[in-house]
Amino acid sequence: MTDKSRVKEAPAEEETPTEEKEEAAEAPADPVAEAEAKAEKYLDMARRLQADFDNYRKRTERDNAEFKKFACSSIITDLLTVVDDLDRALGYVDEETDFVVGIRGVRTNLMKVLESNGLKEIPADGDFDPNYHEALCVVEGDEDGKVAEVFQKGYTLNGKVLRYSKVKVTKKTA
Repeated sequence: MTDKSRVKEAPAEEETPTEEKEEAAEAPADPVAEAEAKAEKYLDMARRLQADFDNYRKRTERDNAEFKKFACSSIITDLLTVVDDLDRALGYVDEETDFVVGIRGVRTNLMKVLESNGLKEIPADGDFDPNYHEALCVVEGDEDGKVAEVFQKGYTLNGKVLRYSKVKVTKKTA
């Protein structure tokens, strides 16, 4: 024998207030306003994408210009050894023959071509500057930090040191 009074029936499912709110949120309140909001969102995304692309294009152009400035640095470095050889050869000449004048002209023309591509000689007279000079040895002198002798000329390419000047530096005697 079962007691029906003890068994309770489950109450019928009723909608709770939170479920009603969820359904109301899912139903579009104003389709025009929703469409305008989506359009504004997509327009904003398109503007951001266009700005990102424009920044990428500018950065790429800047990188390419920088690359072009220094792309020829290795060949210019190799040509500097030729300039050094011409300078050494011309340093041993005693008389000014037509041949020597021609060699000086070749050296001058070569330097004009290199300078038109951004090469500049580092001045090695005056004070020693570790940003541009490499001290190979030190000798006694009247003042500290003066360049006494240049062993090899230094050069910059578009403002960047391509080769440091190799110099002898003075040190004041006590």
